[in-house]
Amino acid sequence: MPERLTEMLMDTWTPLIILWITLLPSIYMAPMNQSQILPSGSSAELKRLTEEQRVLNRSKRGWVWNQMFVLEEFSGPEPILVGRLHTDLDPGSSKIKYILSGDGAGTIFVINDKTGDIHAMKRLDREEKAEYTLTAQAVDRDTNKPLEPPSEFIIKVQDINDNAPEFVDGPYHATVPEMSVVGTFVTKVTATDADDPVYGNSAKLVYSILEGQPYFSIEPHTAIIKTALPNMDREAKEEYFVVIQAKDMGGHMGGLSGTTTVTITLTDVNDNPPKFAQSLYHFSVMEDVALGEPIGRVKANDLDIGENAKSSYDIIEGDGMDIFEITTDVQTQDGIIRVRKPLDFETKKSYTLKVEAANVHIDPRFISGGPFKDTATVKVVVEDADEPPVFSSPTYLLEVHENAAINSVIGQVTAHDPDVSSSPIRFSIDRHTDLERQFNINAEDGKITLATPLDRETNTWHNITIVATETRNHSQVSRVPVAIKVLDVNDNAPEFASEHEAFLCENGKPGQVIQIVSAIDKDDPKNGHYFLYSLLPEMVNNPNFTIKKNEDNTLSILARHSGFSRQKQEVYLLPIIISDSGNPPMSSTSTLTIRVCGCSSDGIVQSCNVEAYVLPIGLSMGALIAILACIILLLVIVVLFVTLRRHKNEPLIIKDDEDVRENIIRYDDEGGGEEDTEAFDIATLQNPDGINGFLPRKDIKPDLQFMPR
Repeated sequence: MPERLTEMLMDTWTPLIILWITLLPSIYMAPMNQSQILPSGSSAELKRLTEEQRVLNRSKRGWVWNQMFVLEEFSGPEPILVGRLHTDLDPGSSKIKYILSGDGAGTIFVINDKTGDIHAMKRLDREEKAEYTLTAQAVDRDTNKPLEPPSEFIIKVQDINDNAPEFVDGPYHATVPEMSVVGTFVTKVTATDADDPVYGNSAKLVYSILEGQPYFSIEPHTAIIKTALPNMDREAKEEYFVVIQAKDMGGHMGGLSGTTTVTITLTDVNDNPPKFAQSLYHFSVMEDVALGEPIGRVKANDLDIGENAKSSYDIIEGDGMDIFEITTDVQTQDGIIRVRKPLDFETKKSYTLKVEAANVHIDPRFISGGPFKDTATVKVVVEDADEPPVFSSPTYLLEVHENAAINSVIGQVTAHDPDVSSSPIRFSIDRHTDLERQFNINAEDGKITLATPLDRETNTWHNITIVATETRNHSQVSRVPVAIKVLDVNDNAPEFASEHEAFLCENGKPGQVIQIVSAIDKDDPKNGHYFLYSLLPEMVNNPNFTIKKNEDNTLSILARHSGFSRQKQEVYLLPIIISDSGNPPMSSTSTLTIRVCGCSSDGIVQSCNVEAYVLPIGLSMGALIAILACIILLLVIVVLFVTLRRHKNEPLIIKDDEDVRENIIRYDDEGGGEEDTEAFDIATLQNPDGINGFLPRKDIKPDLQFMPR
């Protein structure tokens, strides 16, 4: 207690002691015959100091200025005396007038122009303005003439502890991992104090925790918040509310304080393993469930959150490890059990699985806490379902020769009902796959027979679909593809690959190759094609040409002699027999046309027509055709001319015998004998225009004629 009292006295009297030490130079070090700034005090003291300075006489300078001090927030019934201005030129006859100017002169600070006393008229706040710069001058009261040059001095506002610390950035939010060791850094807070940090302890702050112990602590001077308890568990408590206090005056009694709040949240770490909600799960599934369909879900709960709560599932034991699979639902973290392979109630009715859930992300700091995994048992019961027929094979491959007889059996498919009831099966062909109805099937035993002849050269493969249907439930249907391959038989004779026409030069040499021909066969023997070539028996001793078989299965035609002439014979026909190596062998006769042509010295064919020898020299076939065309054109012109001449010789006047009109007059009166025949002029009816002796002409356009009335 005595120590605390001493600290309070020091805090109270320290400003006064400093003020006194600051003013000592202006009192005891002022030279003789100088103007002085005197501190505030009693009048007797001021008079005594004035008398002492009159005795001293050291310098001829007129003014020596120092700083003045005034306490902030000081208030009283009268203005505060800050200090006094005095010059040794003042004999005390009141002829000197003191003038004050500068910051706050006349409003905040007022000077007595006779005595030089300076008073503060208002309460001052150091945080608003820490110092004031003023100018003092002594003038003659009567003439207002300056007695000395003006000089500046400063009045400093002395700080007092009138501002509490403030947390400008509060309230605060911070995070720290759960299970952290003691002393783990959490955050740092900062408070500010508007008081003078240089003078006294008004701005010296000390931090402490008012709420939040014993979980957290704070460094008194650095304001760093740390953990104070080990192994704080987020799953037990996630958020803490901490109140921090900052107190000035070094934390001593009488100091001002401010508070803020810090919300500290524990972040998650993977310190909890997954745990199944139950140790045994039961599921049932129909045997006809589709592959990949889920049959059930298991759940391993984890008290952690986010990435630390993610688990992966696996089947580690059981008799259905290859039948089922388990995957993780990323949204719910459930384990989804799915069917991996088809189920069969008649084969196996139940399965037992052992599944495991393990954390994906494991924190090595807590690995010693035990395995971060858990296991559970899953029992799956398979229920019976009415299944469609099952074929003995998923696909069938049948072979048949292309010369197979109609109704011969190609092959057979079999199927059975896997259910316990075992319904009979009927077979049929999907006619959409056999539009030409080339095959039939026995509905009872599934034997496939041939309905129409086959030709491998037209279609080598036939793909049909066989349908199996339960007789007791027609909705249970199965299908199976059947591929039928048509095997080749030697039923096609070889022939020339193309229509060949050989050209033989008149200046050719004996043994010269005229043409190389090749053959094709629509059949497809296993060992490939091998052709035999020969001439007709009656042409074996052909005096003009011979043949030679080549290694590449082609045939070369050779000339036996030279001296062929187009005038003697222009075209030769050479029949050739082509045989294959099939069983039985097939053969055909193809005729090669050999044309004799005129060639250049290097063997290039130039002309193969015999007419070239009978034409005049320099006259080609094209010129001959042009001449014939001109002759025909002249004949046509002559015929047209004669025809036109005959047309011009025809008579130009129409004769009476050319009139084909009938002389028939119809009337309704009864016949009157000869009088009736004389009533009309028949000549007029025969030719009305000839009534006036005028006959029309064919070669001119007639003028407009008016019939007489």
